Amino acid sequence: MPADLDYTVRRSTRARRVRVRVDPDASVEVVLPDRAPQREAALAIKELRPWIDRRIAEANAARERLLTPPGTVPFLGAHLNLRHDEGRTRVHRKGDELHVPARNTQESLERWYRAQARVHIGARLDHATQALDRPYTRLTIRNQRTRWGSCSATGAMSFNWRLLLAPEPVLDYVIWHEACHLVVMDHSKRFWTLVERHVPAYREPRRWLRRNGAALVLPDLA
Repeated sequence: MPADLDYTVRRSTRARRVRVRVDPDASVEVVLPDRAPQREAALAIKELRPWIDRRIAEANAARERLLTPPGTVPFLGAHLNLRHDEGRTRVHRKGDELHVPARNTQESLERWYRAQARVHIGARLDHATQALDRPYTRLTIRNQRTRWGSCSATGAMSFNWRLLLAPEPVLDYVIWHEACHLVVMDHSKRFWTLVERHVPAYREPRRWLRRNGAALVLPDLA
């Protein structure tokens, strides 16, 4: 293992090849197929080191850009102040304050964001699909590392709750992006023309998400 780079190794029965991943916190993980020799991890790190260094630098820069004031969490471009209440079991918002349980705060907060995502995304998705006159069949809220939304051929829609950690225009862009796939399933010129018709300035939130998406994580409250 290179002395100047720490990384973890995880074996996977589903992996067909060696994969290297840089997480939003700039940690590095090598995923090995179950029968691959352990040395394959070090070889992959050595081969991909320039790419790894770039991704680490990008992750650190994004985290610096999105750094929230102590005692706050981001919510659609604003910051909500955390108030820890003894005896509380669920998160409750009052204005710009979030009253959170004093114990298991992280888990409770994520549950709250997931519930809020269903409300905020559901309303926006209803508006977009009605404007397009293309109904969707199901809405699922997920927690994925890099995927922000998806639209299946059957009209099932999926969105990442962590979009609520981004500015509001970013959330709106992703919802319109996936809603437009109900009309055009590919990323052809026709698709992007449709997106631009409904979100004329879509390039800016799209660029923002590419630069900062990896850092859209809740601060560690442990």
